[in-house]
Amino acid sequence: MAEEYYRFITKIKKKTGIDLRLYKENQMKRRITSLRNKRGFHNFDAYYDALLQDSALFNEFIDRLTINVSEFYRNPKRWDVLQREVIPYLTKDKSNIFIWSAACSTGEEPYSIAMMMREHFPHIQTEILATDIDENILKKAKEGIYHEQSLKDLPRSFKQKYFRTKHNLFYLDPTIKQKVTFRKHNLLADLYPKQVDLIVCRNVLIYFTDEAKEKIYRQFGKSLNNNGILFVGSTEQIFNPNQYGLELFDTFFYQRINTQNKEY
Repeated sequence: MAEEYYRFITKIKKKTGIDLRLYKENQMKRRITSLRNKRGFHNFDAYYDALLQDSALFNEFIDRLTINVSEFYRNPKRWDVLQREVIPYLTKDKSNIFIWSAACSTGEEPYSIAMMMREHFPHIQTEILATDIDENILKKAKEGIYHEQSLKDLPRSFKQKYFRTKHNLFYLDPTIKQKVTFRKHNLLADLYPKQVDLIVCRNVLIYFTDEAKEKIYRQFGKSLNNNGILFVGSTEQIFNPNQYGLELFDTFFYQRINTQNKEY
């Protein structure tokens, strides 16, 4: 069974570039096995052959690999800190800002940022890049259509101003959608953006191995501008940020250490 699974994930890496060895094995293996069994396959070899022949089955598999759970203004107190402390700090000496929402899922996070910037920092020129490994999820994000549950923590004024409702669905205002550029990106394989002022990557890295997390944090540190800030999830506290060229700015916010010619 173990040998068969490792053979399967080796083939998946060759086909997709996604290295499942860098995800926590028990969680990922359980998730894939459950989906495989649900579709009536009793071994990974047969399941892989079916994935090659059935695009719908393959897309379902990719969706199951990625963790697509997101909400607008998730953990609102942290968003208050972002608005009151972080953005003013990052823009105190400049009138533009580059923000990267990494592993953005269905877009709630980058769109939350876009609404915040529109409402509270209209004088700041904002570039928002949102990336995810799952192309199907990115398509959904670009549509900007959500169930009410996703908006439960969003400020009421934002909900009233930037959404219209139809058939119990909430449609995001096109002017907010236009503020976000979506792009496919694999955190474990692709080149990272440079000169980023704020990286938002929340509730994603808990699914990776320690080795993978260290690699990603190190890359985030290099992506940030001097004094740029990384915003992580409530379960992703970095216990030794200095090894990644970072230091604590506020709870779940880490600032790149302003150094000259120092590598991490």
